[in-house]
Amino acid sequence: MSEAPITSQEKGIRTALYVGALGVVFGDIGTSPLYGMRECLAQLPIMDRTEGILGILSLVFWALMFVVSVKYVSCVTRADNRGEGGIFALLALAFRRQDATDRNRGLGLATMIVLAGAALLYGDGVITPAISVLGAAEGFKDFSPRFEPYVVPITVLILALLFLFQAKGTHAIGRVFGPVMLVWFCTLGVLGAYHLWDTPQIFHALNPVYGLQLLVLHPGKAAAILGAIVLTITGAEALYADMGHFGRRYIARSWAFIVAPALVLNYFGQGAQALAHPEETANPFFALAPAGPARLCLVGLSIAAAVIASQALISGTFSLTRQAIQLGYFPRLRILHTSAEQEGQIYVPLVNWCLAIGTVWIVLEFRSSAGLAAAYGIAVTGTMAVTTFAFYQVTRRVWRWSRTRALTLCTAFMAVDLALFSANIHKISDGGWLPLAIGVGVLAVMHTWKSGRNEIQDKVYGGAITELELSSVAKSKSITRVPGSAVFMVATPKGTPLALLHHLKANKCLQQTVVLLTISTSEVPQVPDQERLTVEELGEGVWRAIGRYGYMESPDVSDLVERVRGRGVPINPAATTYFFNREMIITGGNARMWDWQKRLYAFLSRNATPVKDYYKILPTQIIEIGLPVQL
Repeated sequence: MSEAPITSQEKGIRTALYVGALGVVFGDIGTSPLYGMRECLAQLPIMDRTEGILGILSLVFWALMFVVSVKYVSCVTRADNRGEGGIFALLALAFRRQDATDRNRGLGLATMIVLAGAALLYGDGVITPAISVLGAAEGFKDFSPRFEPYVVPITVLILALLFLFQAKGTHAIGRVFGPVMLVWFCTLGVLGAYHLWDTPQIFHALNPVYGLQLLVLHPGKAAAILGAIVLTITGAEALYADMGHFGRRYIARSWAFIVAPALVLNYFGQGAQALAHPEETANPFFALAPAGPARLCLVGLSIAAAVIASQALISGTFSLTRQAIQLGYFPRLRILHTSAEQEGQIYVPLVNWCLAIGTVWIVLEFRSSAGLAAAYGIAVTGTMAVTTFAFYQVTRRVWRWSRTRALTLCTAFMAVDLALFSANIHKISDGGWLPLAIGVGVLAVMHTWKSGRNEIQDKVYGGAITELELSSVAKSKSITRVPGSAVFMVATPKGTPLALLHHLKANKCLQQTVVLLTISTSEVPQVPDQERLTVEELGEGVWRAIGRYGYMESPDVSDLVERVRGRGVPINPAATTYFFNREMIITGGNARMWDWQKRLYAFLSRNATPVKDYYKILPTQIIEIGLPVQL
């Protein structure tokens, strides 16, 4: 039976997905030719130039094939969580089947390793926009040496405008990202292919023996060479992280038919050009274009590609932050939706300005992409190793692979990851400490927030009264039932919130309609609409409602209450009062946390976004009841 023919509309959608993936998924790795080959050539030991360049190109080619094509495209992208990818998708997928109590605590060694990988992505998020835009802007000095004093100011201006623009959202210009990157990859391929004929022997680099010989015969330079090779595969993690936007099939085909050929042709073209013109001092990438207007046009296109790559990474950091908040590893932050049509278009002001300050600072500190390259790579390779670890957990826990099968594959991945990570250790003193420091800081926040929430859960809700006791209290003659409705926010779907108990104790009254509302985050990206809400009647006008959201969704309490009314609960959302506990953290207790963590948690709790902003409730409808908690 033949398949139904593809309609023109379906063809248009598929084409849009292929092209769109170029802008969002492949922006980071697509701008690596701006500086990757230059740094690799700079690490060449004193040897025959032809053999050295062939060795470098061999390592670049096989790194792209093994790390990107085999590991990420062929294997890791298969570990999707309902179509979504990324480090938190692996975390939720790998440990979904744990006992509920263990999952709530969520602080086992395996979980901490995965969280460390997520934290390192923030360090990567600071360096990548800086090195991409700075590397592109340096093309001006290859066009004319007179531009050299203006490279850093131009870079800072571009980055400042980029971060200022984030609040406006990217939906308006996002549709041009893909076409621009399509032009970019076509340009990469054409320029590289044009120079291949300068030195046809460059094709010998497809033989992996050249790369192995370079490392074996020059062990003293092996670490520096591998550290530079990493620069050509940065952005591989985005293949998996952005899978939910386009789907595995479109990402894999875009890589196989457009991105990979363009990158290989360009790197080999740079190598051929460097062999044919050893006297050339310009960046081998910009040297591919003839001097004059053509090179200036390439600089302009490079800046556009670098901005798109940076935008994709910034948006990915926003999504990563929301996922951490929803899974309980990050305090509430203000999240703004910049598009009514697209759920994924969000803006996190605090994260944006932290990235902006960090990115501009390191541009001013390092002042060249070569200087930044010395600090780049350690966070990337660390995250790659963590991804391999989490992927192993998925193969064993979810896919039920045998230990032998899982270890065979993941050991090969981990061997390459650790080799590349070890090769970048020497960069710590050259600035690699910066992404590590950022990662450690973010991990400390994640661990502290999760630990603090667990302690408060035990202290505040461990001894809550049952629904049966609540029904008895509600019909007690000592309690006056007054007209109206109230929603009491409760952290757990069992027991009674302390805000309600304090309300009864202080006011001796209770509204005719009471809803105990719990916001629950499921370990899936999105919750189907039919599973969004469950409502249970407890008696005496008291109801329990549970709203479920995925870790890529933002909760909307006003919408939930409308849904509650639709289930037959006599509640008027516009006239309802929402009661929250406002925790006042006091240190000095017996909580299983370090003293510095208790103080940090108290600080984070005081400065977390108010619930009225996070849950989208009018502040005039909220009553907060103070709740002292000693940690």
